[in-house]
Amino acid sequence: MSIEIKAPQFPESVADGTVATWHKQPGESVSRDELIVDIETDKVVLEIVAPADGQVSEIIKNEGDIVLSQELIGYFVEGDVSVAEEPSTSEGAAVSSPAAGNPDTPMSPAARKLAEENNLTAEDIVGTGKGGRITKEDVLKKAGEPAEAPRAAQAPASTAAEESSTGAEHSMPGMIPQMTGMPDFSGQQAPRSEKRVPMTRLRKRIAERLLDAKNNTAMLTTFNEVNMLPIMELRKKYKDQFEKAHNGTRLGFMSFFVKAATEALRRHPEVNASLDVDDVVYHGYYDIGVAVSSDRGLVVPILRDTDQMSLAGVESTIRNFSERAQAGQLGIDEMLGGTFTITNGGVFGSLMSTPILNPPQTAILGMHKIQERPMAVNGEVKILPMMYLALSYDHRLIDGKEAVQFLVAIKDMLEDPARILLEL
Repeated sequence: MSIEIKAPQFPESVADGTVATWHKQPGESVSRDELIVDIETDKVVLEIVAPADGQVSEIIKNEGDIVLSQELIGYFVEGDVSVAEEPSTSEGAAVSSPAAGNPDTPMSPAARKLAEENNLTAEDIVGTGKGGRITKEDVLKKAGEPAEAPRAAQAPASTAAEESSTGAEHSMPGMIPQMTGMPDFSGQQAPRSEKRVPMTRLRKRIAERLLDAKNNTAMLTTFNEVNMLPIMELRKKYKDQFEKAHNGTRLGFMSFFVKAATEALRRHPEVNASLDVDDVVYHGYYDIGVAVSSDRGLVVPILRDTDQMSLAGVESTIRNFSERAQAGQLGIDEMLGGTFTITNGGVFGSLMSTPILNPPQTAILGMHKIQERPMAVNGEVKILPMMYLALSYDHRLIDGKEAVQFLVAIKDMLEDPARILLEL
């Protein structure tokens, strides 16, 4: 029974997608719910799984092709294919090796030149480029493989360098074998490889949004610093009790920043607002985006109604977001909206930065590395764990006074965590 494979139903904010990877090729057996193809949008990668046991019979849209919502991309044949016959070989007959190529396989000029230098032909190399094209990396890979026995027999007069590279043990007396990793002074320059890959839709969309934010907003950044010692002492005192009371959820720093930012947003509604052409939209809710790094790029899932969330709820939700971002399982609806964003470059060691706005939001808070520094406290020099805070904001809507007061409010609440509970 033939089944159509279609692209998923995209939300209104997603116009189209790109076929990223076909994990199964026509004729390969597939189990029910096994991943067969990835569709990449400008926000997330959507996975399409097998509807039943069977095999992909035909691919309509190849990798890199643009697809619309619900567009046909291939066909699937349902049925048990676990007992498919393997290619039979008679005794003594040569089995077709995956390394055996086609002499007519297209080859890039750089790859052809390198192949000639290594006495290789297209029949010797498996192409991994688009449409089976042989790339320079394919030639380098083949050239680095141990030579086959028949070729070694045909070339008994190989040089000492060739013998040492193929593992020959009978070097001539007085000759020093070439050592692996040593420079090659034979006069032949080692090839310098390059790799060109298309930019992913997610990375392309990130670039577009960053340029849009830089070019279409009056972005300004204000800085402050916060003494993290009170938060660190509170965390150290209660982290074990907190973890036991909340089913293994660990008490981190991000939950304090989210709660402090929520209270500061309540006091300064301009920072929680957004611009819509000539209108200012004031939001009566607090949806804070938390920037999460993944292998495919930076994504910003949204914590909804943070004023109603507990510290444990914030921590567990962020942890869930992080795990699913790495696995590419975040949904598009989880990244739509948001009235404010927090990004933490400190996890990568950043001491100070100027975060870029996430339009249509008008402000973003940047956290950084906690570093011990000498600080003047009541006329004495003390070593304290300090963190620089950065608030980037759109000066078209937010004045410097509001931005500075907003950042100072966060600083005060973090340096005296009781203010968060007491709303002081």
